[in-house]
Amino acid sequence: MKECEYQQITPGAAPAPAPAPSGGSGLGPAGRPPSGPCGVGPGVGPPGPPGSPGSPGSPAARPRRKWEVFPGRNRFYCGGRLMLSGHGGVCALTFGLILATTGLFFVFDCPFLARHLTLAIPAIAGLLFFFVVSCLLQTSFTDPGILPRATPSEAADLEKQIDSTGSTTYRPPPRTREVLINGQVVKLKYCFTCKMFRPPRTSHCSVCDNCVERFDHHCPWVGNCVGKRNYRFFYAFILSLSFLTAFIFACVITHLTLRSQNDSFLNTLKETPASVLELVVCFFSVWSILGLSGFHTYLVASNLTTNEDIKGSWSNKRGTESAANPYSHDSILTNCCSVLCGPFPPSLIDRRGFVPPDAGIPSPAKSDAKPAPGMDEACQDFAISCTA
Repeated sequence: MKECEYQQITPGAAPAPAPAPSGGSGLGPAGRPPSGPCGVGPGVGPPGPPGSPGSPGSPAARPRRKWEVFPGRNRFYCGGRLMLSGHGGVCALTFGLILATTGLFFVFDCPFLARHLTLAIPAIAGLLFFFVVSCLLQTSFTDPGILPRATPSEAADLEKQIDSTGSTTYRPPPRTREVLINGQVVKLKYCFTCKMFRPPRTSHCSVCDNCVERFDHHCPWVGNCVGKRNYRFFYAFILSLSFLTAFIFACVITHLTLRSQNDSFLNTLKETPASVLELVVCFFSVWSILGLSGFHTYLVASNLTTNEDIKGSWSNKRGTESAANPYSHDSILTNCCSVLCGPFPPSLIDRRGFVPPDAGIPSPAKSDAKPAPGMDEACQDFAISCTA
């Protein structure tokens, strides 16, 4: 199954600089430039103070990178290499809860269990903790599959195509397109923020203000959208976190049970308040984490997203006749491999790239230019390429 590929159309390159006149080198005697008043070249004043426009080291002269002018509500770190949503505090809270609970377990429970049972307990806990933290960081700081917004020229050209397909009555032109995917009609909605028709399974996140490919949901606990590029990390995170939480919960109960054999259970609880805290945290979190893992396992096996399941796109939740999921391969194993083991798609936003100096609105197209292909044919070709 081929993956859909998108590529942002960049504005036209800046014209090449005009060659120097061949009539002369423009140098004065002894190869020096002709000097004007005060020994400065003609028409050129002395350099301004540092920090002024046009002076060496001026901030205006420094080329800006694209992450500095990114239109979404994301935060970038390490020079644009890492990205996070605007409310990263909740993600820090998630990381703090995992770190604190696991740290208390290593300090107050693992020594006793390693002496009386086996050394495999701290080894397994350490392996699970490392896997959980690595999946959380990858989910939080990875581009979820953001689609670049249309350039002014692309938006203007698309508006012309929409206006040309509208009727002559008072009704505005339609802002949807229909494509056929595996025998099912799929509507492509127009995004007024990104100025483009969203590809199939793409939705605009109101929190991050971006269109995300294969949008699943926006998760504040990881501080990022969950989409095409980081869903596999998110699924591995919640699955491994459920194993870690259940493992700590069982080990803490075992620790308290072994300690209470030589003393009363109440005295054991008083002697190990840290274990009691771990027990309470794991008890109230393990059920929600296990339920979330089971729900996303169902979504992976069905090749669905949370957004599609909530809206009832391919079920009878809307009260209408249910339609078959056009993205399902009619096999649980194939669906799991397609969602979790497919090729990792590249990021479509060039965060580290430089903003071109001619990034302004380009001049309108000439009247004798060739007309662009119809939107219906273009969308249909795009849908066919998605399912090829």
